[in-house]
Amino acid sequence: MTVMLGQSSAFQRLREQLRRYAECDIQVLIEGETGTGKELAAREIHYASARSGRPFVPVNCGALPDNLIENELFGHERGAYTDARCAQPGLIDHARGGTLFLDEVDTLSSKAQVTLLRFLENNEYRPVGGGLARVSNARVIAATNSCLEEEVAAGRFRRDLQYRLNALNVRMPPLRERDGDVPLLAEHFLDVTARRLEGRSKQWSGDAMRILCAHAWPGNVRELENVVLRAYMQADGDVIEAFAVAELVDGASAPVGEPAHGDDRFGYHAARHHAIHVFERGYLLGLMERTQGNVTAAARLSGTERRQLGKLLKKHGIDTRRFRTQS
Repeated sequence: MTVMLGQSSAFQRLREQLRRYAECDIQVLIEGETGTGKELAAREIHYASARSGRPFVPVNCGALPDNLIENELFGHERGAYTDARCAQPGLIDHARGGTLFLDEVDTLSSKAQVTLLRFLENNEYRPVGGGLARVSNARVIAATNSCLEEEVAAGRFRRDLQYRLNALNVRMPPLRERDGDVPLLAEHFLDVTARRLEGRSKQWSGDAMRILCAHAWPGNVRELENVVLRAYMQADGDVIEAFAVAELVDGASAPVGEPAHGDDRFGYHAARHHAIHVFERGYLLGLMERTQGNVTAAARLSGTERRQLGKLLKKHGIDTRRFRTQS
């Protein structure tokens, strides 16, 4: 993901919140599912603030070695240890005047949490092997795909550190709550992919777009971006059809013509399973459109038991709420 793009009311509320938080120099905690764009939100805050001309330094906390946490954050002086032939600034020094973005902050060990807490209490730190304390003026923005309140309750995260990080809070809405943003993002990523690969422009068929809109997107915007890239690569023509998208979002069957098993050289079972899958999904999407997401009316119209229809909708990841707002 390289941009924050959307037109849904949930997305517009998020953008307004980020603009407000950019105007003050206080720690921010960004919480949200994987793939919702937490680093992009942190960058929005940074580049809309008075700090925009200074560095934005992203740190993956899960990649910080526990035994080197102070060295990574605070740097070291010459002679601090055997191989320290010269002084080396830490990440906090690199973020001077700008923003230090701590991603996956929930993955910090107990020792690392204490180290970070000490720093946040007064913004003072000492490089490893250094005597005099230094003061940082970097703004700290942290992010997590876990609920820190639950991590605290489970004893895995310090309550006092949570309070320090959570002065201001942002909740990133998952893609399934951003009504109307999937088509906008799918078109955008398709254009970006064509330019990046220096290929010809392609477009979605109507059925393909309906499948994209009906998918639950557990991986959120990042998952959508990956699906768009694969769909573009696999499409021979200028139009990406529904069957190709169904394969990518569900992973329910092998592509047509490829064997499902090693001894099935002609791929009959895979092709049969795929054809049934595509028919079911297309039929259900059309049914939901016609009945505006009313499962009872859809069951009556199709001559299917409501319970059975509900199971089919769940199987194909079709959210009936998306059709209720359509005129």
